[in-house]
Amino acid sequence: MGPEQNAAVDERALSAGLAMDAVTLRVGDLEQMSGYYENALALTPIEERAGGAEVHRVLGRGDVPMVRLIHTPGLPGVNPREAGLFHTAFLFDDAAGLAATVYRTARDPCSRFAGSSDHLVSEAFYFTDPEGNGIELYVDRPRETWGHVDGQIRMDTIYLDPNAYLSTHLDEAVLSAVERQSGGVGHVHLQVGDVGVARGFYVDALGFEVTASLHASALFASAGGYHHHVAMNTWNSRGAGPRAATLGLADVAITLPAREDLDALAARLRRRGLDFADDGASIALDDPWGTRVTLSLPGSSAADLLSR
Repeated sequence: MGPEQNAAVDERALSAGLAMDAVTLRVGDLEQMSGYYENALALTPIEERAGGAEVHRVLGRGDVPMVRLIHTPGLPGVNPREAGLFHTAFLFDDAAGLAATVYRTARDPCSRFAGSSDHLVSEAFYFTDPEGNGIELYVDRPRETWGHVDGQIRMDTIYLDPNAYLSTHLDEAVLSAVERQSGGVGHVHLQVGDVGVARGFYVDALGFEVTASLHASALFASAGGYHHHVAMNTWNSRGAGPRAATLGLADVAITLPAREDLDALAARLRRRGLDFADDGASIALDDPWGTRVTLSLPGSSAADLLSR
């Protein structure tokens, strides 16, 4: 990044060049969970590392990491009433790629279908994995079609017929090579104890910008005008306190374009008196409920992800 770009770093907000990275889940049965993400979502193992009693495995599409599984048997399972993960949202390039992944996921006997919706900005299908982690599979509508009301991006939850969608968009050629279709993490939706407290951390401290809110029950935020990179709700977790050590969400990973963006973030965090770790290539800190958030420079490989 040259001097002209350095000067353009916003000291108050995260860069529009931000991207979401692989989500990390602690799992009780590594082989079952890895097999599920391979068979249902057509992800492939990219890299693996063992450290003590833990085994870390990264899966994705091509060389793009999408989920890291950490084998930590002995921890209690996900409690749907506590703070943590609502869902990881995997974004696909087009309707055919989405339909092929939805078809595979729906046919997997370990999947639990949780619904499908037209959100005006996107079309989405929801599932739950074998250990209770929420999954969204979605495709964006063209950004020029997104509406705005009172300064917020207009989103809705309109029933989307899954059978009609598959009938229209499922392509046998794409389905037969779905592992080669690109994908990535588009956003992460969290359960929190209080939306106002979540706003103080994710918006005021980290620097996301609010894109939509649902009274005091949910907040959507992003960088660069996207509909949302993160969302926080209290639909199941109102009043939840700090998380206990459980299976489920271990880390929300975000990529920032340049060191100057990390420096601006570090300055914001210091002004707010928040503790964080900075190793020169990434900043890591916990949200008010103990969920780890890691913001890193680009170029992180699966090996880098495993080393965190």
